[in-house]
Parts: sequence; structure tokens; C-alpha cells
Amino acid sequence: MLFVLINYLFYGYSLAIVIYVFMSWFPGAYQSTLGRWLRQICEPYLQLFNFIPPIMGLSFAPWVALIALRFIHIGLLFVLEMLLRIVM
Repeated sequence: MLFVLINYLFYGYSLAIVIYVFMSWFPGAYQSTLGRWLRQICEPYLQLFNFIPPIMGLSFAPWVALIALRFIHIGLLFVLEMLLRIVM
């Protein structure tokens, strides 16, 4: 049950980041209610990856952020599985 909840949380956060990034294609999308809400949720994490320079005008920081989030997800599941094996 805990693993399923963690999977849904990471999947939902990844989806929120993807939606937030694609909102840049639509003028005024960041000023909408959804845009402001996603900015509050996604921007603190995405700011960690702003050291990556854009290449030919394209920012690859969100992709790196999603890959890092995936590694964090896998690592967290691994640690929880090891803890459960020790407890049981």
C-alpha cells in the first residue's frame, strides 16, 4: 500500500512538471489559476536545475529534473524495501 502511494505521488509530481513546462507554449498560461498553482509546486524543485545552460534556446533543465526525480523515486523505493526486509 505504501509503495503504491509513493508511486502515485511521484507520478503525479512528474506529470505536474511536464504540464508546467508545456504551459510555456501558451501565452498567459502561467497567469491562470492552474499556472499559479503549478508554479508554487514545481518551481522550487526546478530552480535546483537552473545551473544547466540552455542549448540553442532550449532548456534541458526540466528533463534533467525529471530524470533526477526518477532516480530519487527508485532510490526511495529501494531503501523502503530494504527497511521492510530488515523489519520482517
